[in-house]
Amino acid sequence: MEREHIVTLVATLDDDTYIIEHPDGSLERRKSQTDWARIDALTDEEIEAAARSDPDWDGLLDLDWSKVEITRPARKQAISIRLDEDVLDFFKRGGAGYQKRINAVLRSYVTAAAKGTPSRPKSASKSKRLGAKA
Repeated sequence: MEREHIVTLVATLDDDTYIIEHPDGSLERRKSQTDWARIDALTDEEIEAAARSDPDWDGLLDLDWSKVEITRPARKQAISIRLDEDVLDFFKRGGAGYQKRINAVLRSYVTAAAKGTPSRPKSASKSKRLGAKA
């Protein structure tokens, strides 16, 4: 089974180009392929009809979109961090994107802490963390 190749929009530029980030972290500048003149010429009725005939929009057109909040991912900061070897190995075994997975785990902890429900792990000796018998 092939893995999806999901890219992240990094920036939209004034010259009708945009920058995307690939899963491996590489950046690519692309020219927009959207025919904006054709889009601008569509009537609201034509847009509605096109959306209703698109199965990807099934069940989404009748939602109240007036209260939607658009959010952008937080900007990342490059740091150096020391992790236990087994912890790092665990995340790396998942393949590319391990740093994003580590960030997601930390984000989950921060969110729980903000709600007042952080689960603070008890400190364990290094030998117990690595699975040594007592």
